[in-house]
Amino acid sequence: MNDETNHDNEFEDDIEWVSKTQVKKEMLALQELGIAISELNAEQQAKIPMDDKLRLAIEETRRITHKNARKRHMQYIGKLMRASDVDAIQEAFDKLQSDAVRLTRHHHQIEQWRDNLLDPNQPDAVGKFIEQYPQVDRQQINQLVRSAQKEASQNKPPASARKLFKFIRETVAEHL
Repeated sequence: MNDETNHDNEFEDDIEWVSKTQVKKEMLALQELGIAISELNAEQQAKIPMDDKLRLAIEETRRITHKNARKRHMQYIGKLMRASDVDAIQEAFDKLQSDAVRLTRHHHQIEQWRDNLLDPNQPDAVGKFIEQYPQVDRQQINQLVRSAQKEASQNKPPASARKLFKFIRETVAEHL
């Protein structure tokens, strides 16, 4: 009898008790992840490892507009996610997010180059750009900068500034 009591205590020590609040927090986290995934475009969603039932439920989310129905549907997605490999889903989602941040940063760098090249207070900006990207067509960048500055001074639409942005983007892409 005494051995049975000790044996039962061993199993009780192995059981990890989770509070109701912790379970709710985990459920809400899964629902929020489901919401975030449902806001991705189809190409991004395809990169996330999900079973067909979960993928279908996430695709269906876009069609549900009523507030209460959407809330119930998100609870359903949370329930489906509990049965899925949440770590793999979270990892794929985080990778997509980091890729988006990297692309945004890259875009801002290109915008910064364009703004510096068009700034009349920075006459050495073209030289710095050529120094950074020696393979650039010097004549073309000088021509685009002059045209964009002329358009800006005449309050014309920024067609040359757009061409300059595209040229910078292509030049930077070649350098990567």
